[in-house]
Amino acid sequence: MNTAENKNLVLAMVLMLAVWLGFSFFFPPQKEQQPESVQSTPVVASQAQEETVVTEKVVEVETLPVTGETPVSMAVQTSTPAREITVETDKYQAIFTTDGARLISFKLKDYMETAAKDSTPVQMYETGPLRYSTLRTTGAEGFGLSENARFETTSASIVNVNNQDHLEISFKHIAANGMQFVKSFKVRGDEYVIDMALELSNESQTPLRGTVNLAMVQRWDESLKADSYSFSGPATLVKDDIDEVDVDDLKEGAVSYGKDITWTSFQTKYFLSVVVPGDNTVERVQLQRKGDAIENVLESSYFTLQAGEKRTLDYFVFIGPKEPAQLTAAGHQLEKIVSFGFFNLLAQPLFLVLTFFYGFLQNYGIAIILLTAVIKIIFWPLTHKSYSSMKSMQKLQPEMAKLREKFKNDKERLNKEMMQLYKTHSVNPLGGCLPMIVQIPVFFALYQVLLNSIALRHAPFAFWLTDLAAKDPYYITPVLMGASMFVQQKMTPTTADPMQAKIFMMMPIVFTFMFLNFPSGLVIYWLVNNLLTILQQYFIHRKAT
Repeated sequence: MNTAENKNLVLAMVLMLAVWLGFSFFFPPQKEQQPESVQSTPVVASQAQEETVVTEKVVEVETLPVTGETPVSMAVQTSTPAREITVETDKYQAIFTTDGARLISFKLKDYMETAAKDSTPVQMYETGPLRYSTLRTTGAEGFGLSENARFETTSASIVNVNNQDHLEISFKHIAANGMQFVKSFKVRGDEYVIDMALELSNESQTPLRGTVNLAMVQRWDESLKADSYSFSGPATLVKDDIDEVDVDDLKEGAVSYGKDITWTSFQTKYFLSVVVPGDNTVERVQLQRKGDAIENVLESSYFTLQAGEKRTLDYFVFIGPKEPAQLTAAGHQLEKIVSFGFFNLLAQPLFLVLTFFYGFLQNYGIAIILLTAVIKIIFWPLTHKSYSSMKSMQKLQPEMAKLREKFKNDKERLNKEMMQLYKTHSVNPLGGCLPMIVQIPVFFALYQVLLNSIALRHAPFAFWLTDLAAKDPYYITPVLMGASMFVQQKMTPTTADPMQAKIFMMMPIVFTFMFLNFPSGLVIYWLVNNLLTILQQYFIHRKAT
């Protein structure tokens, strides 16, 4: 076997190994798919069991400590029973409680747990033990406020907000020392955003000083743990970079940031909760783990309110899907949340083209086929030149055989004569593998798009393919893909070397097993690409004969 053929053989083996190891490194086997809710199912416990309603009685409530500060205890009037306020919008159902004026439930109306017709909506937060409720506010020293402080509201128990309407719900609590807290939520009927404000008013006759915290609380369950190619956990935009923190690392201690943060969030593959602090609202953000709860705590600076003075802390809250249009419209650089990792630079334009086609076709499966055709057209000249080179290489086999026989005892001379032969006939001995090498980055980028884009989640194509982001349940498309790859290999011009031919013929088998658990949308891409390649090879052979 001459040097050029050795190179072909080695390149074929390296290519197979690179594809195999590349996917093993970047995209390990997927774990069993879990429901895509951000909040796992809580231990069954009714709110009534946790609450103790005290009527016409003054009780001592101990405030939760702010990090590094000493908690204080003060008398708090709790003369009214706890209430729940249900807010219905076009996008979600939210439930607030007057116990701490917290959010205890958040249900997305447009996203289901599974692709089944009878599936329930995704629960970002589920009603359960109050310690898992989110948007929790606490205060220390003169601003002493317990997370369970009883607030009052004049809002109706059920309110509806539709279309572009806005509604503000306010909760008020007056501490025994005269500090008044008014916590308000402004919801919008057609968006996933909530404008939250906490107004502190010193109604006493003396100055009061302290700090206030807002905590985004997320119950953690092992089912939320991310696979190796997507992230699940707290993430914070610090300056221009997103810092993602592994939940397991929080067991070793809290992670803190200064004033230079733009937002802090908790994310899963498809959904997130994020808080954006207003100007001069936050001194520090701390990510911490308390048992089975992850907390993003936004701490205010230490400040003083004179008698009769007020101060408002503003927050912007987004709870919903990682949908690029919604995140971009929300502002605050939330669009940075949608990223496709190492291949983001290539994946973003692919995603834009894919969604563009979907806008006309309303079917992501057809959009993938059309995107595949566009990619094939772009690579058509390269592929054509490559296969033409391979065909020319095949025609040179008789002359190559003569050279091998003539210089069988002089390998150096044989190699020189072979290279001269290639040069004379303008043949590239390595050209056959070039199309696949060039397409591998596109393949990886599209893999990330189909795997991590919420647009493909539960997106149906046709017949049995009801979720393009999940594997083919009957493995029909991977088998068809393998068969098409086998036909493609049969049509590909090869050299006379039997070892090289066997290695290339093994690739359909290897790829078929690799694709068994890949998203069906990605298998459709590769299948259609193979069919178009077969068509192109047919025209090349026809032209050559």
